[in-house]
Amino acid sequence: MTEEAPSIVERGDVPIFFTRAADEQPAITRAWTELEQAVGSPRGRKFYGVFDPTSREYRACVEAHAGDDASALGLESGTLAGGRYARARLIGEPPAVYALIAPTMEKLAQRPDCDLDRPSVEFYRRRDVIDLLQPVI
Repeated sequence: MTEEAPSIVERGDVPIFFTRAADEQPAITRAWTELEQAVGSPRGRKFYGVFDPTSREYRACVEAHAGDDASALGLESGTLAGGRYARARLIGEPPAVYALIAPTMEKLAQRPDCDLDRPSVEFYRRRDVIDLLQPVI
């Protein structure tokens, strides 16, 4: 497993569907299971995990596609806010790579330019590549 050094990236807004969970591993696992069952095949889909430090809420998210209906899927709709983020990329095999998410996000949150008013984001680029995004000012 590897972790790339953080870089600054600019991201645009992303329309999403999501399910909510408490910030505890069993609830997060349930949220991902519910999301994956609702959208069916992950092919052609982009998945995100979003953590709001203020509400202590986690959201399992999928990018919305044209023609998708959130309510028909039993999901909520929203927007993943764009802006500036510090990005650390994790590369490794699941499920072992998942153990690196929390400690890496904690390191990113210690940055002096960290924006604690916006949620942090996990972007699941591929099965074995996860971009961790901490909002920065």
